Amino acid sequence: MRFPPHLLLIVATLLWGGNFVIGRAVTGEIPPLTLSLLRWCLAFLIFLPIAFKYVKRDWPKIKEHWKIVILFALTGVASFNALVYIGVYYTTSINASLMNSLTPIFLYILSFIFLKVNVSRNQIIGTAISLIGVLFILTKGSLENLINFSFNIGDLIVIVAVICWSIYSLLVKQYSDRLPGFSTFLVSIGVGILIIAPFTAFELATLNTPIIWSVKTIGAILYVGIFASIVAFLCWNKGVVAIGANRAGIFLNLIPVFATLFATVFLEEQLYLAQIVGGLAVIGGVILTNRT
Repeated sequence: MRFPPHLLLIVATLLWGGNFVIGRAVTGEIPPLTLSLLRWCLAFLIFLPIAFKYVKRDWPKIKEHWKIVILFALTGVASFNALVYIGVYYTTSINASLMNSLTPIFLYILSFIFLKVNVSRNQIIGTAISLIGVLFILTKGSLENLINFSFNIGDLIVIVAVICWSIYSLLVKQYSDRLPGFSTFLVSIGVGILIIAPFTAFELATLNTPIIWSVKTIGAILYVGIFASIVAFLCWNKGVVAIGANRAGIFLNLIPVFATLFATVFLEEQLYLAQIVGGLAVIGGVILTNRT
């Protein structure tokens, strides 16, 4: 059965929006690095029978670009989600999802700095608008917070996570013609697990907070390991192939929309005026940067 590509892209962003809310919902019941490790272990087991045949075929290419594959694992697998789950310990899932909307902006900035890619006037203006929006969210719209440089540590951690994801996305774009998708993704997950594992062991040894195994915790692991990882990845890839990366990119703006909806309904998070104004500025800036 074939699904319309636009529906696949909506499903992917819906599942990714839920990822922020799930990470916030289980704070205090499972440590963030442990959640990230279990997520990727489950995703690896699910994805292994799907992609293993491609790994055998593509191994020479993966071996040739092993340093890049390690960077994929470090930025896209090990760092991004672990930092997001740490960040939502201190900030709301609404804020975290709004910060995630900065990804295209950081992509433009990184492309300009490292690849010397020319930027248009729209991209400069859009970047400035988005960054002002983020500053509005960080300061809760308070001039006093800006003057005192008073920011939520969780928001800053999520911004670092988004920078890691932007680096990963830029590398994927640069090596898309040299590294095949499925096999590289599976190997990246495997390497990412090896990177996360010792930090998780340290977390469990030092925090002295046992995991609370409950239906809620197990459900969260299943959601992030299956739906937010594998199902969303497959839906997104199929959608991008069908309508193109540029047209698909605009769908990423649905992530904070879904995350906000889920957070207000299931976590009873409050949506504040500063988040609305800042979020609209961020998304508006992203849309402007994508205009030709």
